[in-house]
Amino acid sequence: MIRPPARPVPAGSVYFSLLGPLTAVRDGRPLPLGPRKQRLVLATLLARPNTPVPVDVLTDAVWPDDPPRTARKNLQVYVSAARTLLGSTGDDGRDRVVHDCGGYRLTIGEGELDTLRFRSLARAGRAAGERGDLRSAARLLREALDLWEGPPLNDLRDSTGVAEEAERLEARCLTVYEDWAETEIELGRAAVAVDGLRDLVERHPLRERLRVAWMNSLHQSGRQAEALAVYDDYRQLLARELGLEPSPAMAALYRAMLGRGRAARPSAAGRDTAHGTALPAAPRDFTGRREELRDLLALLGSPDERVVVVSGPAGSGKSALALRAAHLLGDGFPDGRFHVQVRREDGSARTPAEVLGELGRLCGVRVPAEPAAPTGPAVPAGPEGGAVAAVSQGAADAWQRWLSQHRALIVLDDVPDEAFVRGLLPRSGPSSVVLTARGQLAGLAPVHRIALGALADGEALELLGKLIGPGRLRTDPAAALRIVRACGALPLAVGVGGMRLAVLRHLPLAEYADRLGDPSAALDELVAGDISVRLRMASGWQDLSAEDRRALGRLAGPAQEGGFTLDGAMEALGCGERAAIRTVESLIDAGAVTSPSGEVTAHAALYEVPRLLCLYAREREAG
Repeated sequence: MIRPPARPVPAGSVYFSLLGPLTAVRDGRPLPLGPRKQRLVLATLLARPNTPVPVDVLTDAVWPDDPPRTARKNLQVYVSAARTLLGSTGDDGRDRVVHDCGGYRLTIGEGELDTLRFRSLARAGRAAGERGDLRSAARLLREALDLWEGPPLNDLRDSTGVAEEAERLEARCLTVYEDWAETEIELGRAAVAVDGLRDLVERHPLRERLRVAWMNSLHQSGRQAEALAVYDDYRQLLARELGLEPSPAMAALYRAMLGRGRAARPSAAGRDTAHGTALPAAPRDFTGRREELRDLLALLGSPDERVVVVSGPAGSGKSALALRAAHLLGDGFPDGRFHVQVRREDGSARTPAEVLGELGRLCGVRVPAEPAAPTGPAVPAGPEGGAVAAVSQGAADAWQRWLSQHRALIVLDDVPDEAFVRGLLPRSGPSSVVLTARGQLAGLAPVHRIALGALADGEALELLGKLIGPGRLRTDPAAALRIVRACGALPLAVGVGGMRLAVLRHLPLAEYADRLGDPSAALDELVAGDISVRLRMASGWQDLSAEDRRALGRLAGPAQEGGFTLDGAMEALGCGERAAIRTVESLIDAGAVTSPSGEVTAHAALYEVPRLLCLYAREREAG
């Protein structure tokens, strides 16, 4: 069956469908699309509407192995036939297919092509979801899905080029289905999604987001045993096929289902899926960083920047900045935005193979786990050594193929070192990766770097005011300034202090400022529920080599007095100038010491250690 166009089209216009077999109708009647090679050319042009398609791409789609000498002339014949079929556009009678930029460009409107209508409805549905209008979101997403007739271009997938385009379309359809299912679950209508999710999981068994939605829909429908079985089956499949475990988010959902008899919501998996992506919820209290955010958005919007490193000390807001940018860049990455936490809950690094496996599940790409020659040397688990499994060549190749064919944004959060991510970064294609790390990742090139330090006083006070209320902030602005400075003006510490004050409404700001000003008590005061600044400092401390820990402990004394010079470092470390320079620069590279942003000689530079890291280092040195 050929589905009629979603919007009326002028009499005599052609309506094309790619979300299923390639079909076309004019005035309600099916149109013959000619021989197979002509249909391949037409499908390739329609898959990239209103965009120049290079002649080489069309040639590869029609003759993937050995194009004849007459290939270019034959293409001209097929394009001429497409012009006749499509007719002209607008009142000026221009051809819809024109030669442009060394290829051919097909001009077609939203009401004439199902994929354009699908994209418009999906975007409107996601926007409705962001506004909190879940009923409208579910309706619009369902309208988009009603255009999906089956595997896109399923009659032409024996052409490698068309198959790649078809897989891109199918991935987008799956993402919209996940959006719709999760919206229905949020509305308490999980039963309408159960059967469709089961069918799609059977066709895409390694797509984790589908599994999570299926688990939730079964659980909400009162079928808890079946929901738990979905997880167990998936865990066994991953172990058998890839040697991996489900993601921490999915495991947390499973534990939540075991511990509760009521339905779990999609957010139990720790994902905000309003954008059809795999991003945590946007940070609500994001404050400041305007220049850095502007730079990051500009870099990710540039076709020439594939990798951006956001570095800074523990608690400087690297993850919040990366996620803020990712949430703002929905239209720029049509194939999705994905966030993967590189570390486990205890702060230890996962293996590159585990991270790549999760990326494959989120993006819907099968990443093989066959034993093969690794892409590089084994990645150390930490500064003390202990090799972990490297990514196999087959897995790396599958991931690179996906990156080269999709425009997606990948956020790899809390990267331990350069070696960990080398095999995960795109070598070609339009995808971009944001790496957050405490260290500088100096061994990566070419990348663009954005370094985060402390917030400006005004930004830190703005963040504190969001948490305790501007009225309370105005009761004692001097004490509020002492609080944020005692927190080192780091977003994490200011946030924890604000959350603590929000609970302790009786506590005067001046008294809390005095507590934080006491070096022996400051870290004890910066705890709110299960969030502890000391634990975050401890995680950063463990990342340092044993030699850097010893050096930082000795430098913590002079650093606490307002920074240290190279002469001060030589005295504290008990070494000569060259050794002191190497040690300080090693700590800068690790993100434990900050240096001036402008050029200055080593002897003239004033080096600093973030106040709270300094306090933690002094604790360790004293212990």
